[in-house]
Amino acid sequence: MAAMTDEETEPLLDKLDAAMKVRLLTGASTWRTYAEPAVGLRPLTLSDGPAGVRGETWDERETSLVLPSPTALAASWDERLLTDLGALLASEARRKGVDVLLAPTLNLHRSPLGGRHFECFSEDPLLTGRTGAALIRGIQSGGVAATAKHFVGNDAETDRLTVDVRIDERTLHEVYLAPFEEAVAAGVWAVMSAYNKVDGVTMSASPLLDRPLKKDWGFDGLVVSDWGGVRTLLETARSGQDLAMPGPDGPWAAGLLAALEQGLVPAEAVDDKVRRLLRLARRVGALGADGVGAFGSDRSAHRVNGTGSDRSARRVDGTGSDRSARRPPVAPDAARALLRRAVSAGAVLLRNEGGLLPLDPAALGSVAVIGPHATAVRIQGGGSAEVFPEDVVTPLAGVERALEGVASVTYRPGLPPSARPQPLGRDRARDPRDGEPGVLVRLLDAHGAELHAEHRLSGRIVEPSVPAGDAALVEIRALFRPAESGRWTWAVGGWGEMSLSVDGHEVLSGTFPLDSDDPTRVHVAPPLRTAGAEMTADREVEVVARRSLAPGSGVATVLAAAPPAGDADAARAEALAAARAADVTVVVVGTTEQSESEGHDRESLDLPEGQDALVRAVVRANPRTVVVVNAGGPVALPWHERVPALLLAWFPGQEAGDGLADVLFGRAEPGGRLPTTWAAAQDDVPVLGTAPGADGRLHYAEGPHIGYRAWLRSGAAPAYWFGHGLGYTAWEYEELTAPEPVRPGEPFDVRVRVRNSGRRRGREVVQVYLARSGSAVERPVRWLIGYAAVEAEPGESVVAVVRVDGRALAHWSPARHGWETEPGAFTLLGGPSAGDLPLTAEVVALPGPDSAGKGSGNGSEHDGERSPLML
Repeated sequence: MAAMTDEETEPLLDKLDAAMKVRLLTGASTWRTYAEPAVGLRPLTLSDGPAGVRGETWDERETSLVLPSPTALAASWDERLLTDLGALLASEARRKGVDVLLAPTLNLHRSPLGGRHFECFSEDPLLTGRTGAALIRGIQSGGVAATAKHFVGNDAETDRLTVDVRIDERTLHEVYLAPFEEAVAAGVWAVMSAYNKVDGVTMSASPLLDRPLKKDWGFDGLVVSDWGGVRTLLETARSGQDLAMPGPDGPWAAGLLAALEQGLVPAEAVDDKVRRLLRLARRVGALGADGVGAFGSDRSAHRVNGTGSDRSARRVDGTGSDRSARRPPVAPDAARALLRRAVSAGAVLLRNEGGLLPLDPAALGSVAVIGPHATAVRIQGGGSAEVFPEDVVTPLAGVERALEGVASVTYRPGLPPSARPQPLGRDRARDPRDGEPGVLVRLLDAHGAELHAEHRLSGRIVEPSVPAGDAALVEIRALFRPAESGRWTWAVGGWGEMSLSVDGHEVLSGTFPLDSDDPTRVHVAPPLRTAGAEMTADREVEVVARRSLAPGSGVATVLAAAPPAGDADAARAEALAAARAADVTVVVVGTTEQSESEGHDRESLDLPEGQDALVRAVVRANPRTVVVVNAGGPVALPWHERVPALLLAWFPGQEAGDGLADVLFGRAEPGGRLPTTWAAAQDDVPVLGTAPGADGRLHYAEGPHIGYRAWLRSGAAPAYWFGHGLGYTAWEYEELTAPEPVRPGEPFDVRVRVRNSGRRRGREVVQVYLARSGSAVERPVRWLIGYAAVEAEPGESVVAVVRVDGRALAHWSPARHGWETEPGAFTLLGGPSAGDLPLTAEVVALPGPDSAGKGSGNGSEHDGERSPLML
């Protein structure tokens, strides 16, 4: 069926009365919009999905493919890979009936303490924008909408619902808005407004949704709120906010129709919101006479591009708009192979003294694998992005598989079990009704009568499989057989009246009032309340946790346990003995969900639970040690210069172990380059604070100087610069060729010749930066303007052609509220990282009108209207 055009969509508005229109603008449920048979509109289904598509239900039985974390994806500096992974997400979304994927996250790594660091790509606006655009093209090639989020300034978690982020106009445009502009240029179909305020205005009511997003950049898609982000009526309804989620309740559901009828909200504003919703529905195939329309065939015909000549020229639609069918589903074997390749593509080899890596399996007799993360690997970050894998390949399993029949592998955790209770799982508990591994979950009325019961696989229940309805209590019940005797720590998570009994004895009872309105804390990760109980090894007992249900407190309930405190000295001694006896030791360290997760910022960059001491001890015991870091964002590395080989694995997704083994044993080269600068110690970081002041304001006082720019400005050297990463060969940078003088706003090419001076084929990410001495405006010492990857055989020279956007030489002028280019000489620098740039050349910007500035539709002059930033 041919796709419906905008011209055909417009008459549909005439079929809707005011009540129908208003009804469409608030969600029908947590994850769905309303249907409207009068225009052939079926519900749209939305889902979280930066590293996997969860779907409508938060149920561990509904499994998903798990990609590496967005930081790992950005570390690949590989846009083709990102587009392929985006297509995989689209395939997963279609399998789960999802129309709109709430990804990618385009906020920046302003501070390494940011708790949601793992879900964002990088500290640099150019790398973030290009990475996000590539993922968007892949997602939308499958007829699924991508959502650029969180617009804008949502770069930390502390007080994220209310924080007022203060950003000067120039920094806002050059740094924080830039990735979103790139997403619009890539044709993104949806944008999510953030919880926070910017310059005193909540983002769901912000004039920035109108300008620059819609009118200046030509965004013709839908602006969806973050969940619960629409908290007022008139301000948000008059703004560029289009859809309030979730539903069915909310300020718009309660009052928008009356406000419209009283003339307090313009009818044109409501029509525009509905028009955008219908356009999105058409693109994803949810609109038509039968409610199953084709998608976006006329996509490029109605896009307004006001971003400058070079941006429209390089825009790649990537939405499948000229196809009669969506990209086909990705076969399971191909999907796992792609996820495995993504692990090695994003893995960053920070250090490789003496060429310890790659390891030659034929030369190994024994390998010791040490660290709790080797078996309890974190494949993803915590919070709303979390999904449930069908299975996970751990680092230990990957090493064992790679060395099967070749060398012996010994595992020692090196640390005692964590004292933090973990949700009961199939390995430790069984349902008391059917005896199957897992737990029994029941919804009870106020008298304790059972309303619903189901078998679940985990003691962490975010939501039962049916609505709570009239239920007054959630109960989790399990038979548990402890592996060891002693005092176990038990926990129940939730809000309200809660109780916990072990073997018929009540060990915890109390009322715990709701103390947060953060959706993640309320509905996803409620706090644990703990109590102790003596237990005997192999003696099975029944454990029962209950929590009451009250409006606004969610239904999430957790039943968790931790074994008795172990002997730390004995655990370390066993690990060191294994290390001494092995030819090579692999130590896997990392963060925990408590130290790195959505909902809170990090308090420290230090590795938790004695891991630093373990690394130092193991390296002393066996100098041939590889340390693998399993974290979503930077951690302090006080021992990094003592370790011969240091590999950053990030949160590597479900194929973690096999992908890491590919790198360790040389089947794949570590392809990653740092998307964020790493410090050796927290005190060295030049931009660190994430907490607002007493007035609720968080001032971005550093201006555009974040990440490597801040380090360059401070004059200090980090442990590892942005862009750094080693492969398994060596490169010499031979020549950088600058273009002829360039006109303002026009793109140009920089050519960098490099030679593979090593012994094996390799890939190098060639980076080009720009500097301007004696500038009339404040600028970073240098800033990234382009990059390109090349591959070469040993001894071969190749030329990297780095395409540079004409905007790269421009700066935002607060006086003109637009882009302008300072004429004169700029210095080009080329090399492998922000701190290692051996090649330089000069490029001259000619004077003349700036096509990337005034008159370009970028917020300079708006048909006589004032910019919102002038208000």
